[in-house]
Amino acid sequence: METNRIACAFIARTLPKSEWTHHAHLRVGLWHLLHHPESIALGLLRERIRAYNEATGVVNTESGGYHETITHFYLHLIRVFLEAVDPARPVDDLARELIERYGEHDLVLRYYSRERLFSPEARRCWLEPELLPLPRAAGPQGFAPCWTA
Repeated sequence: METNRIACAFIARTLPKSEWTHHAHLRVGLWHLLHHPESIALGLLRERIRAYNEATGVVNTESGGYHETITHFYLHLIRVFLEAVDPARPVDDLARELIERYGEHDLVLRYYSRERLFSPEARRCWLEPELLPLPRAAGPQGFAPCWTA
């Protein structure tokens, strides 16, 4: 169960930094949405990514580390994905399909310009995409616009 292994090691902050890839981020987001309501999953991911970064020597600043808009963006895509599939399927099967659909590293840049995405504000706060609208999710949206450390 690769997804469970990655998620548990991430939470425990024992996942080797070399394994903290874009695909691992997707697996961890998927795991959180399968185990928690979206609002709780977002808060946990925010806290856990920042803590994991610190544990692996990555400083969370306005130019590096945790990125609020990217986290929200992919959590939203994972939610849309889970609404379109049977979430009772084995987690690794779901993860493989999720990665096939959304695993392209620069996918977020179809929705955001580099200037907007890599701004300090986007790192701190949820910013709506300006190039393409987000795919629609069935349930209510509820992203908080900003977080504070």
